[in-house]
Amino acid sequence: MKSPAILLLCTGLMLTSCESYQTESSKRAMLESTKTSVPQVAEQQKQTDSVISQPVSLSDADKSQSITETIERKIIRDANISLEVPSTTETQHKVTAIAEQHGGFVVTSESKQRDNIDPAKRTLDIKLVVRVPANQFGPTLNEIKGLASNVTQESVTGQDVTEEFIDLEARLKTQKALEMQFLEIMKQAKKVGDALEVQRQTAEVRTEIEKLEGRKRFLENRASLSTITVNLQPPAVIVVSTTGFGHSLREAVSDSLDLASGIVVFLVRFVIMMVPIFIFLILPLGLAGIYLVRRAKRVRLAQTLEATPTPE
Repeated sequence: MKSPAILLLCTGLMLTSCESYQTESSKRAMLESTKTSVPQVAEQQKQTDSVISQPVSLSDADKSQSITETIERKIIRDANISLEVPSTTETQHKVTAIAEQHGGFVVTSESKQRDNIDPAKRTLDIKLVVRVPANQFGPTLNEIKGLASNVTQESVTGQDVTEEFIDLEARLKTQKALEMQFLEIMKQAKKVGDALEVQRQTAEVRTEIEKLEGRKRFLENRASLSTITVNLQPPAVIVVSTTGFGHSLREAVSDSLDLASGIVVFLVRFVIMMVPIFIFLILPLGLAGIYLVRRAKRVRLAQTLEATPTPE
């Protein structure tokens, strides 16, 4: 009777020791998982980046293309035109009014004056940068072109950034999910070193999220508002070249008249310049010379008279 009781007591002690061992093992496993969670998440980030950078198959490409077609396309439209107008300043006000009518605005306005000897012939070259909603790009451009007497240069470009926009959204989703994982690990970290490592990783992820969001906002702004650069210039002066004997003869007469007038002007200027020189320099020297010559004659005459004997 004693042996079965002893066996039951030994069996209970063995079960109790097994349960305590399992409890200690589970606690150690939880601690180890907390310690190794930081490098695991970092490894998950590397795996996610590698998956994003891996080439996709044709089926995946077809799926992404179908997704791209279902959403609204993001297209950046730009135009650069040069217009010849009778008055650049008046046309500047008209371009501003057209942009505001279509819900746009003028970003920058620059003016440069053309050099000319005649002040009345000096003109202004004006450059305007206009931004309008994407759906008003065509009508606005046509109205601005209608203000010109001649369109000397026109360039219209379009850049489809839909795929880049979708890629940015996918990367943002991945980075935000990774940030949430780091925040959960931060709550479970019990050591200062682990907490600092998780904080560093979280800061890097947050920096990447801000970069992606900035690029996304830039694309949204450029796609929603199109840019039109307008260069306003006055009409070019047309120079008519004439040839022939009559034209050559007229040119020869005109050149001879110019030469004669140049000689006359030179003589007049020479006389005008010589008058003060003659009055203040040549005339006094001349008078002084005449006075000295006359005095010398009188002296010689007096000497001659003294040398001549008088008759008794």
